[in-house]
Amino acid sequence: MTWSGLSVSDLVVEYRSGDRAIRPIDGLTFEVGGGEIVLLLGPSGSGKTSLLSVLGGLLTPTAGRVVLDATDVTALDRRALERYRRHAVGVVFQSFNLLSSLTARENIAAPLLLAGWGSAEAMGRADELAARVGLDGHAGRRPGALSGGEQQRTAIARGLAHDPALLVADEPTANLDQAQTDRIIDLLGTLRSDGRVVVVSSHDPRLLPIADEVVRMHGAGPERVVTAQQVRYEQGETVFARGDWGEHVYVIEEGEVELLAPTRAGVQTSITILTRGQHFGELGPILGQPRWATARAKTPVTLAAYSVGEFKRLRSWQ
Repeated sequence: MTWSGLSVSDLVVEYRSGDRAIRPIDGLTFEVGGGEIVLLLGPSGSGKTSLLSVLGGLLTPTAGRVVLDATDVTALDRRALERYRRHAVGVVFQSFNLLSSLTARENIAAPLLLAGWGSAEAMGRADELAARVGLDGHAGRRPGALSGGEQQRTAIARGLAHDPALLVADEPTANLDQAQTDRIIDLLGTLRSDGRVVVVSSHDPRLLPIADEVVRMHGAGPERVVTAQQVRYEQGETVFARGDWGEHVYVIEEGEVELLAPTRAGVQTSITILTRGQHFGELGPILGQPRWATARAKTPVTLAAYSVGEFKRLRSWQ
C-alpha cells in the first residue's frame, strides 16, 4: 500500500519560560511523498522531539498545519487524535520501551491485543513482522536476553504492527555499536518499500545515505522546562487499573509500586516491583490504548505525573 505522504506547513511550536518566548520550531515547512524517509538532523534542543510529538499527535503546535495522507492532524479533536495515534502512527523509541516480562513476539503483538485483535491473529502478525526485521530464532526471547540491536528491531516491528501511514523513530541508533547501527540503518532503508512515510530524528550523519529528505533542525534554544504534578498514594491504593484509559506517565520519587496483570487462568499476579527513579504507565497513553496492567502502591509512594509530551521531553534531556 502507498500513502499520499506528509505535508508540514509554517509549523510553529512556542513555549513560555517566565516572560520569555522560546520557539524550538519557527515556521518549518517541508513535504514528502509516501515511500520516502525524512531525516531530522540536529543537536539536542533543536526541536526534533517537539516535531516528532506534533507528528505523533501528542503535542498541539502554536501555529501551522500537519497533513498526513489527506488528514489534517492539527484540526483533529481529542477523540479523532486518539484514533490517529492508534492507527496512523507507529513510534520507535530511543530507549526501546519494551516490556521486560514479555517475549519479543509478545511485545510486537501487544498493541494489537490492546486494540482488540484475537490472540492468533495478533501473534501471526507478530511472527510476520519478526521475520521482516530479522528476528528469526530470537522472537521467543525476553528483552533481557536480546542485544541492543535486537531490542531496537523488536521496537521497529512493534511500531509497524498496525501498518501505519507514518513511522517516527527517535534516535534509533543512539544506544547501539557500529555493527548494530549498520543493521538498523539498513532495516530503516528497506521500510520505504512499504509506501509509508518514515521520519527519523537523529544527530547521526551515518543516516544521511538513506534519507530522501533532510530537515536540518536548529531551534531557538532549549525546550521548555518540564513540569510535573506530584501525587501520593498510600500502601495498597491503586494508581490505575488494567483496562483504564489514562494520559499520564509516572516517575517514582519515593516508595515502591507493584505492577500486576492476569495470567491466562485469570489470576492477578505480580509482574515487577518498581522503585525510586523508575517510570511506568507510558505504553497505554503513547499507543492510545487502555492500560495493560494494574499499578498499585506497595508502600506509601510519591509520584511525579507527566503528560506524554512532557515525559518525552524529560527523557530527551536525560
